[in-house]
Amino acid sequence: MITRHVKALVGALVFTVLFSGAYAFKHNDFKKCETSAFCARSRAEMKSYARTYELSKVQVSGSKITAVAEEPVTKAHMQLEVTAYVGGKVRVKMIEPGSGRYEVQDVLSPTLASQEVAWEVLEQTKGETAVKISGTEIEVSLLHRPMEVAMYVNNEKQLLFNSEQKFFHELQARARQPNDPEEWYHEKFNSHSENKKYGKQNIAIDVTFPAGEEVYGIPERATSMALRPTLGPQGTPVSEPYRMYNLDVFEYLSESPFGLYGSIPFMMAHGKDANGVLNTVGMLWLNAAEMYVDIKKQDKGQSTYWYAESGTMDLFFFAGPTPAKVIEQYSQITSTTTLPPLFATGYHQCRWNYRDELDVDNVDAGFDTHEMPYDVIWLDIEHTDGKKYFTWDSRAFPTPLQMQEKISNKSRKMVTIVDPHIKRDSGYKVHTDAVSKNYYVKTPEGKDYEGWCWPGSSSYLDFTNPEVRQYWSGQFALDSYKGSTMDLFTWNDMNEPSVFNGPEVTMPKNMLHLGQIE
Repeated sequence: MITRHVKALVGALVFTVLFSGAYAFKHNDFKKCETSAFCARSRAEMKSYARTYELSKVQVSGSKITAVAEEPVTKAHMQLEVTAYVGGKVRVKMIEPGSGRYEVQDVLSPTLASQEVAWEVLEQTKGETAVKISGTEIEVSLLHRPMEVAMYVNNEKQLLFNSEQKFFHELQARARQPNDPEEWYHEKFNSHSENKKYGKQNIAIDVTFPAGEEVYGIPERATSMALRPTLGPQGTPVSEPYRMYNLDVFEYLSESPFGLYGSIPFMMAHGKDANGVLNTVGMLWLNAAEMYVDIKKQDKGQSTYWYAESGTMDLFFFAGPTPAKVIEQYSQITSTTTLPPLFATGYHQCRWNYRDELDVDNVDAGFDTHEMPYDVIWLDIEHTDGKKYFTWDSRAFPTPLQMQEKISNKSRKMVTIVDPHIKRDSGYKVHTDAVSKNYYVKTPEGKDYEGWCWPGSSSYLDFTNPEVRQYWSGQFALDSYKGSTMDLFTWNDMNEPSVFNGPEVTMPKNMLHLGQIE
């Protein structure tokens, strides 16, 4: 009896070890701040750095405030632009003239320009420009020397940019110097290496929420809703900073600042102001580059430090004063999410994978037998012909129209999967179209980028190209997607993008998109 119990215990321990090892987070496959050159550099500089920008030629005209921002030591010149919008929104943008830095496309609402509203000048002196959004109690103060932008709501200071003088913007127009460190132009991680055409391009900013008792946002990660500090009171790191970089990390850690599948550089702060009134404000940094964020609790309020690898400094401030109002203001600049169809809110049945049409029929019938309601059944990648999307395996799924008809006759729907990687197969029309139309992401040498994913050797469509997006959407039409019906919907997966043999299981950063953008 004892021997049997010992054997059972040993077996359970072995299973636990094997199971844990198979599904544990693979630390060495992913970067930390210390192994990411721009983050390590930015975080170290943020501790001691204070480089004062000064404003001159400040002008208020209609909805815009413009000024020249100069850093006296390096003589770096940038253009500051602060724009007012209806509904309590303010945009703060620092522009490097002639830099050619990438600006995010196709995200802002096409109605944004029509939302601009005039500033009302309250005071303008040599040291400060104070304005108010017309018809509101939302004020903005620009301190000229040193540069600082503060937003007040109902006379209470709620949001500050550069109050700690940590703004840093590496000038892209700067020529390479003989003594520049090699890491600025070439970075290695594990077995992967990456050349950086423009050298270091990082941007760092500080944003302070004076009344913020808690801060929320910067998804996606598995941690508490209220974000924990990553820096101690003296600025000493107590954890990794929060990372924003789209990665396919299904073996993730809980209670970790490590970033998961999606990234939105949006943050809200909530707390009581000096009068004891609860307020919520928010911010968005419109930048698609990889970012890290540090958070530090102050005696009152919270300071946040943002490090971006490249891109531009383009901030939106949202005056709230409630969480719902902040989301409304955010939605006004990005547009709102399309409401899902009613069936999408029901129960969905999915597994990897259904073997064939009979398997689908049996699962569908099983729900009826056990009187369990469900609305949608999903088919993973094995339903396709050799993992080529918009196709069907003719042996396992020979009659997709009839299969869908059986499902839809019960007022149910079906979903099939598509991924952004395209199998490199000369008999696959989507691939041959992409090659002939030059639709794939390119290597620095101008060749189609090839990575490894579910189909094997694959290339990746350049969805930054509007023509590619138009082509891709056309593949879902009934006459293009043979075997599809109006009751077939789409599971859009692996969009990080996931590349099994790429650095951090994704695409190298120096691959080229439309306009030679990395």
